[in-house]
Amino acid sequence: MFDTGNTGFMLLATSLVMLMTPGLAFFYGGLVSRKNVLTIMMQSFVSMGWTSVIWYVCGYSLCFSGGQGGITGNLDMAFLRGIDPLTPFPGTANIPVWVFCAYQMMFAIITPALITGAFTNRVRFLPYLVFLTFWLLLVYFPVVHMVWGGGLLSSWGVLDFAGGIAVHAIAGMAALASVFFVGRRKVSDSGMHSLPLVALGTGLLWFGWYGFNAGSELQVDAVTAQAFMNTDTAASFAAMTWLFLAWILEKKPKFIGLLTGAVAGLATITPCAGYVSIHSAVLIGMLAGLVCYAAISIKNRLHWDDALDVWGVHGVGGILGTILLGVFASTAINPGGADGLIHGNPGFFVKEIVAVLAVSAYAFLFSWIMLWLINRFVRVRTTESEESEGLDITLHGERAYI
Repeated sequence: MFDTGNTGFMLLATSLVMLMTPGLAFFYGGLVSRKNVLTIMMQSFVSMGWTSVIWYVCGYSLCFSGGQGGITGNLDMAFLRGIDPLTPFPGTANIPVWVFCAYQMMFAIITPALITGAFTNRVRFLPYLVFLTFWLLLVYFPVVHMVWGGGLLSSWGVLDFAGGIAVHAIAGMAALASVFFVGRRKVSDSGMHSLPLVALGTGLLWFGWYGFNAGSELQVDAVTAQAFMNTDTAASFAAMTWLFLAWILEKKPKFIGLLTGAVAGLATITPCAGYVSIHSAVLIGMLAGLVCYAAISIKNRLHWDDALDVWGVHGVGGILGTILLGVFASTAINPGGADGLIHGNPGFFVKEIVAVLAVSAYAFLFSWIMLWLINRFVRVRTTESEESEGLDITLHGERAYI
């Protein structure tokens, strides 16, 4: 009944995407000070557990059950009712629905974890868990349904190959909302304590991103290979663009710039990976390096305390990638996609812009309101003394280093 090659490939892709969350934990962990390493790493790892629970209870159903043309799905498949190992995935009957369910669960795990880099050192653990829960239910699940579950944006003709809108744009804008809500850090922080940890995290993220993007084709074909190559190409060109740009402006070629540029390129190519040519991926990567570097420079001048540049890398990268999809998409690359602006379809270009801006605005506004409501019941922000001593000890009673 099932294609064993495609099923095996998707299981591998699922495993690669799962590895991205520990990779993110290392990436973020290296960027913070020694006294806050475990706190931010735990915020990533707890998403692996808690998001999986919510996904089983109602997440998969709200994303992919019913609600055709609407904003959210229904609860027909809550607790994964009606699914067994022999149930085919309706979108492509050659893999079991279990595999698709697991694959999409990994996306749900990492998306809210991305947000945590923005408010590092400033948010207590219980409010974070509450925020994680309601953000999934009221932001992530509806957006996924609208984009990938046959909902409103999908019926309108909006495309997003692997998560420019549904992952990076909404996470980045939620991160910016959290920065504005919790405010700046009150205690001067020494910042990055381990560049090797950041490098390890970047390597794991880059490695896992092949499953993130190529796996989104849900089978092995020419589009899968295109997405794989586009992913590496955009990341490489973005990394080198960032490196040389920083070398010119900051007078030294910095390793952290190379790593950050690579992640910006990966985020930006995500919505485009299976819809554009390799030559377009080169341009997308270069633009990712330039635009995301500029976004972070603007953030620094405005004194926004987005500690780990989630907005500048993921938010701006996701929005930029979605807009560039509207420019460069080609049915010659993927017959199941659309032609973009340069191929004579300005209508698709406009749809991509409207969709990503509208969804980003919703994610920003709702995230801010959600944090405000949570704060009415339980204090979100850490105290100055907690910041000073470090959240690893004050919140979790543990130390990363003796």
